[in-house]
Amino acid sequence: MAVTFTDYARHAVRHLSATGRMLPFIPAACLIIVAIVLTGCGDKAHKQAPSVRPVRTISAPPPVALSSLIQTGEIRAHEEVTLGFRLDGRILTRQAEVGDRVIAGQVLATQESETSRNQFSSAQADLNSARAAEQVAALSLRRMQLLMPSGAIARSQLDSAQADWQAARAKRQSSEDALKNAQENVSWTKLTAPADGVITQVSASAGQVVSAGQSVITLASGSLRDAVFDVADPQSVPQQADSLFTISLLSAPSVVAQGHFRDVSPQADPQTRTWRLRITLDNPPPAMALGASVQLTLNASGPRLTALPASALTRSGDKPAVFVVDEKTLTLHLRPVDIGRYSTSEIFLSAGVQPGERVVIAGVSKLREGEKVMPGEDSE
Repeated sequence: MAVTFTDYARHAVRHLSATGRMLPFIPAACLIIVAIVLTGCGDKAHKQAPSVRPVRTISAPPPVALSSLIQTGEIRAHEEVTLGFRLDGRILTRQAEVGDRVIAGQVLATQESETSRNQFSSAQADLNSARAAEQVAALSLRRMQLLMPSGAIARSQLDSAQADWQAARAKRQSSEDALKNAQENVSWTKLTAPADGVITQVSASAGQVVSAGQSVITLASGSLRDAVFDVADPQSVPQQADSLFTISLLSAPSVVAQGHFRDVSPQADPQTRTWRLRITLDNPPPAMALGASVQLTLNASGPRLTALPASALTRSGDKPAVFVVDEKTLTLHLRPVDIGRYSTSEIFLSAGVQPGERVVIAGVSKLREGEKVMPGEDSE
C-alpha cells in the first residue's frame, strides 16, 4: 500500500504530542493540520476520479443513394489464344507483328528444324529397311509353305519362317509410327494460326531460344469483344447473367455500346488489389477496336445507405458492430449493424446507426461496452 504525504503528517503530529514538545510547535501544527485536511481531500478526489479515454468520433451522416461509379478500361478480344512451339529450340524467323490480321493456317514463326529433319530422315531410312526385311520374310514364308506338303522341310522350319515374318511386319509398323512422329516434329517447327484473327501480343523474337509451350504470340480470334476493367469494389457491380451495362468510348463519349456481364475474377490482383471485370459487348461499333479505351458508368440503385470509415467496424459476437457514444452519459454502446456494401476504405450500413449519432472511428479494438470516453472532434 502506498504511503502518502497525509500519512507522514499524521505520524509527525502524534510523535510531537507523545513527547510533550507540541506546545512550541502549535503554529506549525496548525499548518500541518490544514495541510492534512487539504491533502486528504485531494487524495480522496484523486481516488474517486474515473478514467476517461479520449476517442475519435464522427457524426453519422444521413443515408443516401450511392453515387455513380465510373471505371476506365479497354477493349479486348472475347477469345484469346496463346501460341507457342511444341519443341524446345531457337526461333529462326517471325513473320507476325502486333496488329497484323492473319488467316487460319498462316505461318507466324519458324523454329530451327535441322535436328527434326535429321530425325525424320533417320526414321525414313528405318522404315525402308523394315519394309525390305518384311518382304524377305514374306518370300521365305511362302517358300516354306510350298515345300511343307512334299515333306522337304520340317514343321519347325515353317513355324520359324512364320515367326520371322510376323516380327518383320511388327518392325515395319513400328517404323511407320516413328516416321509419323518425326514428320509431326518437323511440322511443329512452324507456328501457324489456328483460326482467323488479329495478333495482340508478341512475346519472343527471332534468335531467342524458347522452351516447349512458352508463349510466343497471342492471337485474338472471333468477332466478339469484351470491355475489361479493374475494379476496387466488385460488390458494387451487378453480377447477374442478365445484367446490362452501357459502355462509352473514352475519346468519343457519344459512341456507346450495350454489354452484359461475363465474369469477375475470384481473387484480387496481389499487386494492385483490384478485381478483373469482363463485360461482353453486343454489336460493338467499329470505333471500339481492340485496345481502345472505354468507360463504364454504374448508376446508383438499391437502398439508401449510411457511409462510415472502415476503421469504425468491429464485432459483437459473430455480427458486425460499431461503438456509438451516448451523448448524455458519454459512455460507449456496442451496436450491431447491417452492412449493405463495403469497399477498401468505407462501410455502407443499411441499419444499426441513426443520423447524427456519434460513432467511434479509431482504436475500436481497445474499447469495451459501457466505457467512459471523451469524444474528439469530427473527422469530417
